[in-house]
Amino acid sequence: MSSALTSAPQRTHELYRHLLPLDAAILPVEERTRLLDRFFATPSGREKPGRFWRMDFESLEPGAHAFDRRGATTFATSDRAVLVCDLATAAREHPRLLARAFARTDLTATKFGALATAFAGSGVFVYVPADHACDEPIRVRLEAPADSAFFPRVIVLAERGARATVIERLTSGENAFVCGAVEIVGEENSDITYASVQEAGDGARTLFGRAARPGRDARIAWACAELGAELAAADISVSFEAPGAEASIAALFFPRASQHVDVVSTVEHKAGDATSETLVKSAARERGQARFLGNIRIAPHAQGSDARLRDDALLLSATAHVDSVPALEIGANDVKAYHGATVGALDAEQIFYMESRGIERDAAERMIALGFFEPAIERFPTGDLRDEIRAAVAAKLT
Repeated sequence: MSSALTSAPQRTHELYRHLLPLDAAILPVEERTRLLDRFFATPSGREKPGRFWRMDFESLEPGAHAFDRRGATTFATSDRAVLVCDLATAAREHPRLLARAFARTDLTATKFGALATAFAGSGVFVYVPADHACDEPIRVRLEAPADSAFFPRVIVLAERGARATVIERLTSGENAFVCGAVEIVGEENSDITYASVQEAGDGARTLFGRAARPGRDARIAWACAELGAELAAADISVSFEAPGAEASIAALFFPRASQHVDVVSTVEHKAGDATSETLVKSAARERGQARFLGNIRIAPHAQGSDARLRDDALLLSATAHVDSVPALEIGANDVKAYHGATVGALDAEQIFYMESRGIERDAAERMIALGFFEPAIERFPTGDLRDEIRAAVAAKLT
């Protein structure tokens, strides 16, 4: 065994053994080991188990899952001007391009971002050249086999003035452990929309970090739907490091039965004259549990920042639970910042109004709940994708 894997007592853990076969062209084993050290040493920052929360994030790890069963990562684009390839190909044939975006965000500072990067191997690299606009979405599919550990990574590098939409779908077999990452680096005047739909199988645990770093006058739009898995934890972040940038985050989730969803969004206004908007819609029924933590941080020198956050949660059962925690940290005085959050049941007056028009109660409740999600669904690209999300939400109401 490599000395890099045996220099610390905690490296006797079984997970270190699984680092050895991984592609050194993507990341050397010494760096992977350092990141796995960080995973074990870093607290998750999530809620501890208690009355509502069943998951212990501090002890969460792949365990006995089958590391030797590789998940499927596929991609498709009809645009020949765009480079789309797997990570291994990018590391060998386009190392300079990959290096401009790989691990260029703050993802590895988090517990599960460090774990995802330590095992980075399966994934997709997307490169959009300067001033090129993609007419059709770039489609990425990530699929984890049952009882497997899967560590997918999607990296997007958009040159100056580039425009593209990426649609990612995550599915899995039962009891899969998926720890993945998405990184977007958009240069000056670029415009990237990234939509993700998570529909993992029963008993699956998905932990995903998604981070973007837009350049001057660039635009980033996230649209994320957490629909499957027993446990779905997601971190969505944007860091403004140049003025004039714009970002929007839209997220929706709907835990039911015994599902547990934990979403954290973070917008860092490190440069001034940047605009951000966060919109979250969630519902829970039966014993579904969820938490949303929305962070907006404005640095003292980030004058002219404009940040908005709106989070609405709908409780459809007496046993369901959703926590909403918006948080503002404002260090500058010439800014606009707003946050609002609501948690409640269906509006009795709306139901009564619809019943008075001849609509049965069950149908009325269904229509109101579907309409509740619509502002977030509208943020997803393509009509077909929006219709699929509407159908998935509707299925959770039956």
